[in-house]
Formats: sequence, structure tokens, C-alpha cells
Amino acid sequence: MSTDRVNVLKTYKLYVGGKFPRSESGRVYEVTDSKGNWLANAPRSSRKDARDAVVAARKAFPGWSGATAYNRGQVLYRVAEMLEGRREQFAAEVAAAEGLSRAKAAAQVDAAIDRWVWYAGWSDKVAQIAGGANPVAGPYFNLSTPEPTGVVAVLAPAGSSLLGLVSVVAPVIVTGNTAVVVADEAAPLPALSLAEVLATSDVPGGVVNVLAGSAAELGAPLAAHQDVNAVDLAATASDTGLATELEVAAADNLKRVLRPAPAGDWTADPGTGRMLAFLETKTVWHPTGGLGAAGSSY
Repeated sequence: MSTDRVNVLKTYKLYVGGKFPRSESGRVYEVTDSKGNWLANAPRSSRKDARDAVVAARKAFPGWSGATAYNRGQVLYRVAEMLEGRREQFAAEVAAAEGLSRAKAAAQVDAAIDRWVWYAGWSDKVAQIAGGANPVAGPYFNLSTPEPTGVVAVLAPAGSSLLGLVSVVAPVIVTGNTAVVVADEAAPLPALSLAEVLATSDVPGGVVNVLAGSAAELGAPLAAHQDVNAVDLAATASDTGLATELEVAAADNLKRVLRPAPAGDWTADPGTGRMLAFLETKTVWHPTGGLGAAGSSY
């Protein structure tokens, strides 16, 4: 009996609404490693795929934003557990995508898992820094609380296929938003594998939707989409012309826009800026009632 066998090549697909469809256009493109060697064929998403992803994200928003912050934190911690279990796979994909040694790629994966856990821990704490009781000159309670913006389009950064990806996706969903993510066109495989982790964890379908393809091609319909509430332009850090074009398109329905920072070190302390960027503040006034000798009345 021959010991030779043909390897089963992986078919990468999009992740939309908790399912793994092929692109409706039927297009694929070759993904190569840092030396130009073929790795896989990735689906090239179309504008129709982007619109479908927005529909899925909007459908998932009420349930995800309505979940308790503690529950969201538990769900995201479960994702970190699943990432840990597939650590070797992600290390191999990151090494191929970024031209890193296996040790350096493993360090990137570890940092990505730690980053995910860090954001999961903020789920029931962000309200303490983004909200509070406000002093007012009158017999009122004045309370401000953060609420999620809605559907956020995330153009993942280039050059950091997993750590950079996690650093832009986790802060969006931990606060109750849903996301349409466009993976780095040159290195989409870690993002498409992350979608498999999300599908087999407790994240409801539609909370994160992952597309592969050109940030310029997909960014335009997402920035102009009337049911997208915010856009993270991380992928345009080295293309100021595209960033400006997408900002103009986003202005049509007054989307929140997180402008790209200069390409930097994703291993640095992320701070809370990306979480706060996609939060709205709801302020409530409530009369305190009369105050008498017997105490307060409400």
C-alpha cells in the first residue's frame, strides 16, 4: 500500500451571520507568504458581500448590545480559550504571513491572546471610566452612561495579521457593538481562521463578520452605507488619499470615524481609546424631590 497521499488543502471562506459562504462574485485570489510562495486561495469579497455583512451585523446588534456586560466578558474570554487551543495553527499562519521566525510568530500569537483577554476584562468596567454622576446646580440627579454606537466597519491594519487584527476588533465588540471586518488583503488567513474560532465559541452569529479582499474596494461601500454607524480606518495608515476619500463618504450620515494613526507598534499598551471611540453617552436627569428634616423624598 502506498504511503504517498495528497494533502487536503483548506478552503478559506467568508464569515457572515455565523455562516461560511463563498463570495457571491465567485472570485478568489492567491495568498502568498513573505517569499512569494503560494499559501492558499482566499475569497475576494464584493460590494454585495459587504452589504450582506452589514445586514447580519444589524440583526445581531440588539441581542449583543442588550446582553449584560458581564456576559459579554464571559463570551470573549471563551474566545481566548479557543485561541489558546489553536495556538500552533495561528503561529504557523502568522509566521508565513509576516515572514517571522516560528518563535517570533508564537510571541505575536501569545500577545494577541493576552490582548483579547485584556479587552474582555474591560466589559463590565468601561462604564466606570466613560460614565458617572455629574454635579449640577439644581435638585436633580444627572447620570451619564456609555452605550454602543451600533454597526462598526473595521478595516484591519496591514502588517500585523493577528495582533493588529485583535487590537481593532476586540475593543469594538466588547462594548456591545457589532462589526464588519475587512481583513488585511495581503495576509487574510489569520483573520479567516479567527472567524472559525468565533463560530465555535459562544459569540452569536453576526456579531463579527469577516470579509477578505481590497480595503479600497470594500471600504467605499461600507463608509457610504446608511446602516453603518462608525468606521475604523486602521488599514489606511499608509494611504492618506484613501483615508480622506472614506472620511468624505462617511460624512453623508454623520458616521463616527476613527482616523488612522501612523503605522506603529501593535505590541504597545493599547489604552482605552479604541473602546471609547465607538461609544455614545446617554445622560439622564432625574429630580431628587423635596429635602426635609426627615430626610430625602423621591
